[in-house]
Amino acid sequence: MTKRKKEILLNRIVTVFLLVGAFLFIMPIILTIANSFMTSSEISANYGAMLGNMTEDKKVFISENVNLKFIPDKVTFEQYKSVLLKSPDYLLKFWNSVVLTVPITVFQIILAVITSYGFSRCPNKIKSIIFFAYIILMIMPYQVTVVPNFLVSEKFGILNTRWAIILPGIFSPFSVFLLTKVMRRIPESYVEAAKLDGANEFQIMTRIFVPLCKGAIVSVAMLVFIDYWNMVEQPIILMKDGDMHPLSVFLSQINTGDIGLAFAVGVVYMVPAILMFLYGEDDLVEGITYAGGIKG
Repeated sequence: MTKRKKEILLNRIVTVFLLVGAFLFIMPIILTIANSFMTSSEISANYGAMLGNMTEDKKVFISENVNLKFIPDKVTFEQYKSVLLKSPDYLLKFWNSVVLTVPITVFQIILAVITSYGFSRCPNKIKSIIFFAYIILMIMPYQVTVVPNFLVSEKFGILNTRWAIILPGIFSPFSVFLLTKVMRRIPESYVEAAKLDGANEFQIMTRIFVPLCKGAIVSVAMLVFIDYWNMVEQPIILMKDGDMHPLSVFLSQINTGDIGLAFAVGVVYMVPAILMFLYGEDDLVEGITYAGGIKG
């Protein structure tokens, strides 16, 4: 076998492997969407063994009769009617997710851009120490910081309000760390050329650093949005009022008897994240693969 044929065979094997991996990753999403259009009886027939009632004396395990169907026998929109028209609780929880996630994402990115620009320009020992503190805070899991967040929120009187989640989210060090690493890769010659043209620091940041870091900023914004869109622990701990909980918390409370409704709510819940990915796909790929490098 020639070298050329070996390369072609290797490429085909890798392609098949990637296609199988991609299918396995997106299969849960496809199943969720397909099952959201199924009738309750069809869902029970397909997943009856998985949805059996759990008791202390008897446990029901997944049997060989579980049927994973990608095409419904009969398409129905009853679940979506219940979610969007008949049950305002779901829309209220969806709105709660939006109210919590959007401000955190927007203001965290704005603050991160300003802070990262300061860290990347004129580095010194004090900035290095502060940046190291950011790294320490970033690697700490939420379970470590939840008690301080709870005590501080209680001290400032914002416990059991949305501010108890929004304010800590805005000042999260995650975005600052990533954007600082990206901005430090911008050549100093760009800054010097801008100064020769009479640009001040604000103009350098907004007209040079931000455009060059667009891919990284979009990537970070998507990661932050998805992270807080899926949050569960923060609302449960910091907000006792269930009416203010986001849809991510409410999803786990749907009874297995309403599994068709759970599929429909899950699809509605995925829509914002999917739309954000489709809108920023090019910037996301650029931000990940190029890692903020400067194109020649």
